[in-house]
Amino acid sequence: MDLRDQLKNLFPEHEEQDFEMPEEEFKQKEPLVCKFEKKGRNGKPVTIVEGWEGSEEDLKKISKKIKTTLGIGGSEKDGTIIIQGDNRDKIMTILKDMGYKTKRVGG
Repeated sequence: MDLRDQLKNLFPEHEEQDFEMPEEEFKQKEPLVCKFEKKGRNGKPVTIVEGWEGSEEDLKKISKKIKTTLGIGGSEKDGTIIIQGDNRDKIMTILKDMGYKTKRVGG
């Protein structure tokens, strides 16, 4: 006799119901830091977005949205998005439209 049968004996009027846990929507606690960098990249400018706290899968979705909207290249890894060129203002606008808080670092 398993646990389910024992519970049926204890509570004969109870009807079993399927229960699904509601999915919690991810909320970014800290703002994403958007900065410009040229060091260590042979003088080529890049925009870096740091401070991602969610999953790598969501990071890739955000990165793809930025890259396709702006029509430029970039990559993402370890909670960081690297986009070619100095596009801080445009990237911050895209992220704000997606519902993320951003913070501009540097000139």
